[in-house]
Amino acid sequence: MGRVIRAQRKGAGGIFKAHTSKRKGKACFRALDYAEKCGYIRGVVKSIVHDPGRGAPLVKVQFRNLYRFKKSICTFLASEGMYVGQLVYCGKKAKMMIGNILPLGAIPEGAVCCNVEVREGDRGKLARTSGNHVTIVNQVNEKKTRIRLPSGTKKIVSSKCRGMIGLIAGGNRTDKPLLKAGRAFYKFKSKRNCWPVVRGVAMNPVEHPHGGGNHQHIGHSSTVRRDAPPGRKVGLIGARRTGRLSGKRKILDTLNNDLNH
Repeated sequence: MGRVIRAQRKGAGGIFKAHTSKRKGKACFRALDYAEKCGYIRGVVKSIVHDPGRGAPLVKVQFRNLYRFKKSICTFLASEGMYVGQLVYCGKKAKMMIGNILPLGAIPEGAVCCNVEVREGDRGKLARTSGNHVTIVNQVNEKKTRIRLPSGTKKIVSSKCRGMIGLIAGGNRTDKPLLKAGRAFYKFKSKRNCWPVVRGVAMNPVEHPHGGGNHQHIGHSSTVRRDAPPGRKVGLIGARRTGRLSGKRKILDTLNNDLNH
């Protein structure tokens, strides 16, 4: 019996837990209420803040509390072009402006939005990373809307699901290379313990199924069955195909199939 390998240790948490102590809180829409369902509510952007471990900036938006004499602060993902002092409108009757939050049924075809809900009232699940967006393909009927996800996949969701107009700020973040290990160290220090990654073939047989041997090679197929036991389940898990796509025609056909599905 070999050691408990890295993939098994990650499941238990411990030193592999996310580093969340310095984070600014959950970024999501307001809880869905009567004001948003039937009209709109106005807020003002008070500040734009950096959230450690997240590529996109956040905005602190101040709303008037509808039930008590006080103000409430909501944390939204920043849309490209938002600024301090901007007025943000949330609701069915809000206008099509950058940073406003509307139900998908009220957004025209071809429009770009972000932080889209999968189910009505879940406060935003899709297209949340820097530079990402969802495109409204068409309104299927009064109750359903077809959208295109950042991956290119099309999905049908309820027209009552909300989305923020525009795309997430901080795009092209990955275009600049890290260049040196020090930058990667600090990047992942704020995220979680997942860097550097030691290859399995560089380990000893006791530490990984790919370890050992006089040369760095796996020595057997890199694919592994879906129901393999923990400690063996490494490599290409439940792979339907392996290797690179060769030929322009095949690549185009594959992309078209993914888009159609």
